[in-house]
Amino acid sequence: MPELPEVETFVRALRRPLTGRTIAGARNDWPRHIATPPFDQLCERVSGRRIEGINRRGKYLVFSLSDDETLIIHLKMSGHLSVVAGDTPPDPYVHTVFDLDDGGELRFRDPRKFGRVYLVHDPAEVLGPLGPEPLAEDFTADQLAGRLKGRKRVLKPLLLDQTFIAGVGNIYADEALFYAGLRPTRNSASLSPVEIAALYASLRKVLQMGIDREGASINSYVKADGEMGDMQNAVAVFRRTGQTCYHCGGPVERIVLGGRSTHFCPTCQR
Repeated sequence: MPELPEVETFVRALRRPLTGRTIAGARNDWPRHIATPPFDQLCERVSGRRIEGINRRGKYLVFSLSDDETLIIHLKMSGHLSVVAGDTPPDPYVHTVFDLDDGGELRFRDPRKFGRVYLVHDPAEVLGPLGPEPLAEDFTADQLAGRLKGRKRVLKPLLLDQTFIAGVGNIYADEALFYAGLRPTRNSASLSPVEIAALYASLRKVLQMGIDREGASINSYVKADGEMGDMQNAVAVFRRTGQTCYHCGGPVERIVLGGRSTHFCPTCQR
């Protein structure tokens, strides 16, 4: 699933061709793509709306439209967004298309059909439950400590909880815990102030690294232009089971936590 850096990469790629464009209409051949409202209402409401800005909240792409409409897209497992010319050959995995006033199309390609599209007047209807943005200027180590206070959960699944912190997924949770020197099975209540500060720094480090490298092309993720990201070439532990740890030389191990593959170095991570 695209995580914060991958979604941010899409946002940055889509701003230039889409900002200022007007949506001329919409098409859909997989009704479950549309979370709200029903597609006929969505089509009517987006038609004629200008795209005034594109941002990210957690793993969601947020399109601010004219007349106080907000289009929100979650890519889920296999979603991909691209802007193409109207005469581009059809793709059987493209299930939702937004026609643009210049003849182009914003295509939502989604082979596994888990992605979702929302059109709302109030973004909080969809985004309200999300936790803080880990790269925001006002997100501090003290704020992380405050959110950990009173929680007694296994550390790795807690980091994947989007109501705790928004945007962190399997790849960057494993990487952040490695750089913080923390075992993913640790109870969150056991962290010392020094360890919380290390986790805060490592989360910001690996997420910014992922953005700088334009995402990790480990599964199906590719950038909006179809090119691969580069973060997969910089991971320390994720999907490196049995390989040598770059820091200590010992083997990287894999376990399953909360139904998710989890990779760590048993020597470097306490």
